[in-house]
Amino acid sequence: MRPRALFFWKGRFRMDPVRVQRVTARMKEAGLEQILVTATTSLFYLTGHWVEPHERMIALWLTADGRAALFGNEIFGLTSAPDLPFVSHKDGEDPVAGLAGAVRPGKLGIDKFWYSKFLIGLMARRPDVTPLEGSFPVDLCRMTKDGAERDAMRRASAQNDQVVAAAIGAVHAGVRENELAALVNREFLSRGADCEGTQLVCFGPNGADPHHSGDSTVLKPGDSIIFDIFTPISRYWCDMTRTVFYKTVSDRQRRVYELVRRANAAAEAAVRPGVPLSELDGIARGIIADGGFGPYFTHRLGHGCGIDCHEPPDVSGASEAVCRPGMVFSVEPGIYLPGEFGVRIEDLVMVTEDGCEVLNQYPKELQVIGD
Repeated sequence: MRPRALFFWKGRFRMDPVRVQRVTARMKEAGLEQILVTATTSLFYLTGHWVEPHERMIALWLTADGRAALFGNEIFGLTSAPDLPFVSHKDGEDPVAGLAGAVRPGKLGIDKFWYSKFLIGLMARRPDVTPLEGSFPVDLCRMTKDGAERDAMRRASAQNDQVVAAAIGAVHAGVRENELAALVNREFLSRGADCEGTQLVCFGPNGADPHHSGDSTVLKPGDSIIFDIFTPISRYWCDMTRTVFYKTVSDRQRRVYELVRRANAAAEAAVRPGVPLSELDGIARGIIADGGFGPYFTHRLGHGCGIDCHEPPDVSGASEAVCRPGMVFSVEPGIYLPGEFGVRIEDLVMVTEDGCEVLNQYPKELQVIGD
């Protein structure tokens, strides 16, 4: 799991007029007159402020004509702004009562992350409302980063390059996976990260599990070491993976590594506006399949990254999205051989007007360390 910073913002929400206009335009295109925005990250996107509500309710009601109101618990310490009234409730009161009095009859777009307990309560009070999946107007806007967001992603990835270099430099005989994972978190925090992350440090056979979480496994000569490291820095996530080898590398390990590196490079070279994301997945997957390891590339090529570490667009064979300037997503092919080892190489890339900017600069040539 990738944790978020846990604190409340005390004060006023102020809507970002440019981003709100983009979202309402998407609503109009879809014929959707009203939505509820409840995800912490999407609220941050539209207001620039962060509230982590935990089990309590917060919901931004937004209409296609630009009307908005915020509903939430008084514990958040929020106050009304000229363009955004705040309707509060107390612990012990029905959290959806005020919201139920505001929403219009008919279709209502619901945030995909809204708790069912709130949705069920709203539907009980307002049977004249038809709930629909309503995250896409915000999701579609968040997929293409504006100038400030692009700069934030560049800064975060530059820090990630430094952290992975420090982690690789700290490898030594007898080290445990969880020791290196803790070091990664310390390095991130020293560089201004918002919080620690669940860093993936995987030795040898553990690397065959794409989501193995570092444990007390001790490093051995001949092990591959996967560093998949990520955290938010000023609210925008970095995410990268490098694989190195300790003391020695076998011919089989070298062959697998070079296949993954080629797949990564070929997919990145194909990124440019108008290219389907499914095509990028197919390029990388084809190289690995032609090399004889197709069944061992077990996940999609990548995912969007921004205020959430995993957000749209999906970079897979099933994706319907195409590359657009400002998109930021991962390119992370891998090969995972159960009982043996794994290799993954991941960069974040940004689609530019005429191609691709790779945000991670840490080298990808095969490294044998500690020799």
